[in-house]
Parts: sequence; C-alpha cells; structure tokens
Amino acid sequence: MRRRPGIAGLQNAVATRDQFRLVGENVAKVRTDVMKEQLATFRSQLEEFARKHKSDIRKNPIFRQQFHEMCAKVGVDPLASNKGVWAELLGIGDFYYELGVQIVDICIATRSHNGGLIDLLDLRKLLCQKRKATLESLSEDDCLRAISKLKVLGSGFEVISVGRRKLVRSVPTELNKDHSGILGLAQAEGYVTVEQVEKEFSWSTGRAIDALETLLKEGLAMIDDGHRDGKRRYWFPCVTVSSDTTSSEAK
Repeated sequence: MRRRPGIAGLQNAVATRDQFRLVGENVAKVRTDVMKEQLATFRSQLEEFARKHKSDIRKNPIFRQQFHEMCAKVGVDPLASNKGVWAELLGIGDFYYELGVQIVDICIATRSHNGGLIDLLDLRKLLCQKRKATLESLSEDDCLRAISKLKVLGSGFEVISVGRRKLVRSVPTELNKDHSGILGLAQAEGYVTVEQVEKEFSWSTGRAIDALETLLKEGLAMIDDGHRDGKRRYWFPCVTVSSDTTSSEAK
C-alpha cells in the first residue's frame, strides 16, 4: 500500500516550489536589467551617431529615413516633441512641423479642385514648389511622417491606398470599399460611368448610382453630361489633376 505524503513532505514540496519561483523571478529580473542596459547603450550610440551625421540626416532624405528606422528599433521617436535632446541635436522636429503646416496649406488650397483628396505624388511636387526644392530632396517617407503628426488635429488627415496610388485625405469623409473601388477604376481614364461601374463590379444600377452620388456630394467627383452617347461621366480630379493645374493656388 502506497503511503500518502506527510506534513513534512508537503512542506518540503511547497518550499521547493517557492525556491523555483524565486529563481525564475531573479532570472527574469536579470534579463530585464540586461535589456535595459543594452537599450540605454543603443540610445547613447544613436545620439553619438546623430551628432556625427547631423548634416546628412537633415539634407539626405534616404539617410533620414534609415535614421528613423534605426530609432524605431530602440523605441526612440525623434518627432515626439520639439523639445529635448533630439530637437537640439538635429532640429528635425522643426523640419516636420514646418512640412506639416505646408501640407495643411496645400490641402486647403487645392480642396476646391479635388474635394480634399490629393495624390501623394502631386502633394510632394507642390511641396517642392513651395519650398523651392527638388523632388529628390523630399521623400515620400518625409511626407508620410509629417502627415502622421497631423492626426492630432482630428481633422481627417490620413493616407489611403487606392489601386496603385496613395491619396492624402484632408476631410473627415468616410470612404467604404465601394467608394475605393470606384476611385481605383477611375485611375484608367480619370472618369467612370454608371455602366462601367456596373460591369466592373457586377453591381446593380442602384448600388452604382448611390456610391457615385455619395462621392459627388462629398466633392470628390464632378459630372459631365455633354457627350453624344448621353452617358453621364463622373470625373475624379484627385486621380487626374496634375500639380501644374494647382500650383498657382498652392503657393
């Protein structure tokens, strides 16, 4: 007959479990302390790197993007505040603040043409005109980072992908899959008809008209009824308007 463990045996088992728990907690603490020490070292080295390559970070957009990626890996956000060591070292907080203000200005100036939806490449071109800079000196990544900081304004600034393009939205318009699909279809010729939408997506006439009229109401589309075939064209300036046609208003 197997004997049950006595009180002493149970106490020993509890003590053993407690010892294992303490050992585990100590190991976890040591690992955490080591990781904190490594991160502190990385941050220190990152600051030294920033001091050494300050000019390249500010002037070279590719180098600037790679620097941001390095920062992200160690949990550093140089754009979190205009104050502190990063602002003093690089001044890139001021760079993105200025860029964000210019983005807002351009989006407002071109809103009457595009309804608050502008192609990211067109936005970059207009920014370069405004800053009297080359397109190569201002990267897409720079624009995306500046736009991400505008979200705190709560005014609808964000980047959406439509087909092959990235569009910057500056109005709080909710675009569903139907609307995005129509914008993607319009990239081919700049416009769509009800019949094209029905055929492309296998929609009913009512669904196609409802989606198109919503885009028209939001200011993202314009109608053209002057064709011999009698078919209404819905034009979308946000996928057709070039920077040349809007540059005068964006200056």
